[in-house]
Amino acid sequence: MTNDELDELLRDCPVLYHMAERGSWPSIQRHGLLSTSALLDRFEVTGGRREVIEAERRGEGVVLEHPRLGRATIRDQKPMDDAGLARCLQDGLTPKEWYRILNARVFMWLTRDRLHRLLTAKPYRALEHDVLELDAASLVAAYRERITLSPINSGATKPFPAPRGRDTFLPIADYPYADWRRRRKAGERVVELAVTGGIPDVGRFVRRVLTMRGEEALAVQYVR
Repeated sequence: MTNDELDELLRDCPVLYHMAERGSWPSIQRHGLLSTSALLDRFEVTGGRREVIEAERRGEGVVLEHPRLGRATIRDQKPMDDAGLARCLQDGLTPKEWYRILNARVFMWLTRDRLHRLLTAKPYRALEHDVLELDAASLVAAYRERITLSPINSGATKPFPAPRGRDTFLPIADYPYADWRRRRKAGERVVELAVTGGIPDVGRFVRRVLTMRGEEALAVQYVR
C-alpha cells in the first residue's frame, strides 16, 4: 500500500470500531485496549490456564481477576471453530497456532456495517456491548509499525471459512490495496485493522464509547 492509497483508505474509513464486553470500558481506560496475550501477561496468568485461554477456542468469555489490577473480560470466539479452521488454514498452520496469532492482536473494524454484522450475529444480538469508536488517522500515525491489515474476518469460520494463512495479516506497506480496490467497493478493501500487543494509550484515540444492543445505541458512556 502506498501512502496515497493509505490516505484514500483513511478518507473512506475515518473511524475504527471495537466491540468489547459490556462493562469493559473502565478496565480499558485503566489498562489500555490490550490483546489477549498482553492482557494475560498483565494479569499474570500462567501455566495450564493460560494455555487454554491462548491456544484453544473460547466458547464463552473468560473473566480475569487480580488482587491489584481488578477485573477484565476476554471475549469468546463463538464465530470460529476447530473444524472450520482445519478446512481453511494454509501454510501448515494448526488451529492452536491460529488462535495464538489472533490472541497476539487487538482488532478493529473499518466500517459501521462490519460492526453491525457482528452486533447482530446470533450469539450477540440480544446482549449489550461496549463499542469504542477510534480516530483512524491518529491511531495509524502512532502505531503504524505495529499495525497489520486483513482482507477477511479472521475470527470467523461460519458460515463459510475463508482461506487464511501466514500472509493473512500484512503490514501496511505490504498490503495489496490496489488489487482489492479492483475487486471490492470502498470500505471493503480492508476488513480488519489489528495492532500487535494492543494499544496501552487507547484513550488518546477514542472519540466515543457507546452501549449498544444490536444496531441500537442505548447510551453514550464517553465522548472526547
